[in-house]
Amino acid sequence: MDPEGSRIQDDPHIKVMMAGSTLRKVKSRSWKKQRHFRLLEDGQTIWYKSRWAGRGHSTFSISELEAVREGHQSEVLLSIAEEFPADLCFTLVFHGRQGNLDLVADSPEEAQAWIQGVRRLIHKTQTMDEKERLDQWVWDWFQKADKNKDGKMTFKEVRKLLKMMNVDMNEEHALHLFTMADKSDSGSLEIEQFVLFYKMLTQRDEVWKVFQDYSGDGEKLMLEELENFLKTEQQEGEQSVQHAPELIDRYEPSDSAKKQGAMSFDGFQMYLCSQEGSIFKPEHRELHQDMSQPLSHYFISSSHNTYLLEDQLRGHSSLEAYIQALKRGCRCVEVDCWEGGDGEPIVYHGHTLTSKILFRDVISTLKEYAFKTSDFPVILSLENHCGVEQQTVMARHLSQILGDTLLTTLLDGTIPQQLPSPQELKGKILLKAKKIGGLEVCPDGTLTDEVSDDEEMPNDEAESASAENPPAECSNHDVKQKSKSKLSRELSDLVVYCKSVHFHGFEHARSHGKCYEISSFSESKAKKLAKEAGADFVQYNSRQLSRIYPSGLRTDSSNYNPQEMWSVGCQIVALNFQTAGLEMDLNDGLFGQNGRCGFVLKPDFMRDGHTRFSPEKPEERQGYKPQRLSIQVISGQQLPKVNQKEGSIVDPLVRVEIYGVPQDQSKEETSHINNNGFNPVWNETLNFVIHVPELALVRFVVEDYDKASRNDFIGQFTLPFTCVQPGYRHIHLLSRDGTAIPPSSLFVNISISDLT
Repeated sequence: MDPEGSRIQDDPHIKVMMAGSTLRKVKSRSWKKQRHFRLLEDGQTIWYKSRWAGRGHSTFSISELEAVREGHQSEVLLSIAEEFPADLCFTLVFHGRQGNLDLVADSPEEAQAWIQGVRRLIHKTQTMDEKERLDQWVWDWFQKADKNKDGKMTFKEVRKLLKMMNVDMNEEHALHLFTMADKSDSGSLEIEQFVLFYKMLTQRDEVWKVFQDYSGDGEKLMLEELENFLKTEQQEGEQSVQHAPELIDRYEPSDSAKKQGAMSFDGFQMYLCSQEGSIFKPEHRELHQDMSQPLSHYFISSSHNTYLLEDQLRGHSSLEAYIQALKRGCRCVEVDCWEGGDGEPIVYHGHTLTSKILFRDVISTLKEYAFKTSDFPVILSLENHCGVEQQTVMARHLSQILGDTLLTTLLDGTIPQQLPSPQELKGKILLKAKKIGGLEVCPDGTLTDEVSDDEEMPNDEAESASAENPPAECSNHDVKQKSKSKLSRELSDLVVYCKSVHFHGFEHARSHGKCYEISSFSESKAKKLAKEAGADFVQYNSRQLSRIYPSGLRTDSSNYNPQEMWSVGCQIVALNFQTAGLEMDLNDGLFGQNGRCGFVLKPDFMRDGHTRFSPEKPEERQGYKPQRLSIQVISGQQLPKVNQKEGSIVDPLVRVEIYGVPQDQSKEETSHINNNGFNPVWNETLNFVIHVPELALVRFVVEDYDKASRNDFIGQFTLPFTCVQPGYRHIHLLSRDGTAIPPSSLFVNISISDLT
């Protein structure tokens, strides 16, 4: 059973990859070393080693790769462009935050073989169905365990394999399964017999039990029985009549069952493990929201100090960081501009040791990658520390490089009473920066420097001014400010719908604020406003955009909890995208819906200009309808090992965390299961009450219990409460980095009801 089949092995490009090539691995202008690369027999693993190193080698799977870039398509390869022509160079791009692999071949033909071969393998991996994926997974394990590569597996090899697979099984039971699979009594298993062994090992008793509850003959689900299951357990109502035959057609592997209009246990299990059987409502994954409302009515996926790949003090500034953020659906990127040599503005984190990149290169990268993941607008948040001359250079680069993509005029020529919609702004880049005057008038070119966004003053002393007591007049305010600084007219003219202004309190905004004015708040200032004047903040955010950024003390690029800001309607909640963890899980969770387009429509009670909704008092809003969420955590499947040491097996527990308005924040967890990461069974129910379902996020976390120290992270999955499908569902876990780790999953039964 070679899941690849012979066809792909016959591809001439794949043959070159399997024969192996010596390629230069390039890390910098000075680090270029030869490595021997080849594709292993499984057609899924790329193996490489130094020509000189002893036994040491590295491998990675095709499933870890997202794309292949051809030519000088990375900063590293651009830096050696004079030494190596483009037709020898290519870049392997990994999912998540893993760094790229820059390679140089000896000939254009060899480069093409790897470029086309890897692209074909990536395509194959991405288009596999559930069954092929499982076959590949089984084949991978067989390859790993067959140490002497004789195509057979002895019982000793099987015992080692079980440890590798996170299974702690007593020897007697393992031997019993081995003997049952060894039909030929040869004392070893070939691949077909190993598949049988694997099937017995992964027999899902808890799924079998659900199947039995609805199957009249215990062998199959007739059409009516499947409809009954969908209606009763999956809460699909009338839709189940139409849905049942579709599921049989899609997931039933047996032709004879299909002819009878029935579903076997194998088909039932495949449906439950598919995307349709997952916890996330499939229709909510697609673009399904109204995109014609004003920008201020959406949460917008936003990045802070987008140019950094690491920390804020010594980190590497990189164009790659912009590509990664845009790839994740980010729609508001930040550019920190400083005076550079040769009259060219540079981008880096000022007054630190972070490396520097050219402003014009950032804009070129933006032009190329802005709309690959989403067609909706990108806001370019400019932190401007340049003098007038270099500001004018910036304006020129923006106009010349971005061309028509940059929005420089009002959409219909009239002064707006509300912001335009994402739909109207499709394919456009909007500049967020200071502007001389408003859209209505244009005074002279001098502007009082209104404190640059990310430098709100040392220790946030600006925050001591209460939200409703702005400085009396600008003249008093000037005391706290730097001297008047000039703004380049050319740069100012490029700002249309996102004029950066200082925040002077909600009262001031109500009477004087324009819809195109946007203020930035440090996380502590935003928190304070949310607590002291939550309802005012929600109302303010129904008409104007606000941007929140992490505290300057977060030099390690850590993040704050974005949920607190979303709960008062803040749209541009900027996070350090380069830092994995809970906060980015919440961001990925919220923006995983609506086609991952980077815009999510706020609930209606946050869009109304007269709203008095307060996250602190959800019960006071009109239409208050709390819900009860009950989650039976049934079992886990093939959880990854945390510790790669041989013999170490995880003790998993599941924690469900709710993030939302203050009253909704809660956590519940199961007990831990000793020594079983392969098929742990909990059968424990966790209950929650959710007061504002429209704002809640649900996060499932699996950890390896450790009584002596902190539990180790195994996997997680986060999604909006409004996207949860009730019934028997699988949750496909993600790594710390937010990438898939198939076939690791949780099996749960979810019920949602009104709290009466």
